[in-house]
Amino acid sequence: MSSKPKPREAELNFEGAMDRLEKIVEQMESGKLPLEDLIVRYEEGMNLVKVCQERLANAEQKIEIIARNSAGKPIVKDFEPTPETTGQAVGADDSQDANDEIKLF
Repeated sequence: MSSKPKPREAELNFEGAMDRLEKIVEQMESGKLPLEDLIVRYEEGMNLVKVCQERLANAEQKIEIIARNSAGKPIVKDFEPTPETTGQAVGADDSQDANDEIKLF
């Protein structure tokens, strides 16, 4: 049972996962599903949330790689992943290079 959704979810792009998640929410909010089906939908929804979060994190990392130098020309920096990239890297960059980088997230 759990092996079937994983390959399907791995193939989903962000928009596909969000569409499926919205359908699940609509089904759950309808009040017409039995408890057993609600639990199954909830589990699927949580897996889809994880997929969406991973896709967003990857997109954010790609965007953070692109920066502008002091002349305003776009430059590409190598991304060096760390376990806590999102929290520490953004805070450190903001204090040192606030005028040099454009942050979207």
